[in-house]
Amino acid sequence: MPLNVAIFQSDADESDVRHRVNKLDKALANLPESTDLLVCPELFSSGYNMGGQLKQRAESKLGETAKHVAELAKHFNTAIVYGYPEQEDERIYNSALCIDKHGETLINHRKLLFPPGFEADHFDSGKSMSYFNIGAFKCCVLICYDAEFPESIRAAALAGAHAVIIPTALSENWGVVSEKVMPTRAFENGIWVIYANHSGTENGLRYYGGSCIVQPDGVDAARACAGEETIFAKISINAVEAAQARLPYLSQIQTLKALISD
Repeated sequence: MPLNVAIFQSDADESDVRHRVNKLDKALANLPESTDLLVCPELFSSGYNMGGQLKQRAESKLGETAKHVAELAKHFNTAIVYGYPEQEDERIYNSALCIDKHGETLINHRKLLFPPGFEADHFDSGKSMSYFNIGAFKCCVLICYDAEFPESIRAAALAGAHAVIIPTALSENWGVVSEKVMPTRAFENGIWVIYANHSGTENGLRYYGGSCIVQPDGVDAARACAGEETIFAKISINAVEAAQARLPYLSQIQTLKALISD
């Protein structure tokens, strides 16, 4: 069975978490009733470019925001992935929580790698890839910079993932990642890429927008412009199977490794 997937490319205003959850509520209310999964950006609940405020806005994966989102997921019968700053003991992680349509937590992914900049000063890194199943789909969650390495999405594809879900905070200077890198990752692995960015400006950082749902052949199924909007696409496992049969990159990896090592 296919999945009906949506991305909420939210405006990155500087309001508090309650305002952001209310915006999520409104976005969900405007989705088609058949939507199976909604994906929000990196650090959706707190804002990304928040500096020292990130620690103040961090909360447990069982915190109030997670409870509110779980209620929304149940009310709208839609699974939700959203980014947030996770507090565990004295550590803070840049995390993404996936809550299913019954309000149950499926996975909590912690960002693995940090780009040059402020993130390494505020966050500890995650230690593993994260997978969950929704319907017949096996999905992998990565966060922003995690997905810019060919190795990470290749590892997900080799593990049998049909789709990679990527909450991100991509600034206007890095549009090439949305326009070129993510379609390439989809094409070279024959899997769906679901890439959810912010829009607007936050504390002087302007976001690129450009959220996209990319088919396994590297062609856009849906793409956002620069402003706040919600995009939709129906994704299928058949498209994954067709793309991987047409270009059998994954099955020829071991042959290539052997040739390179000789």
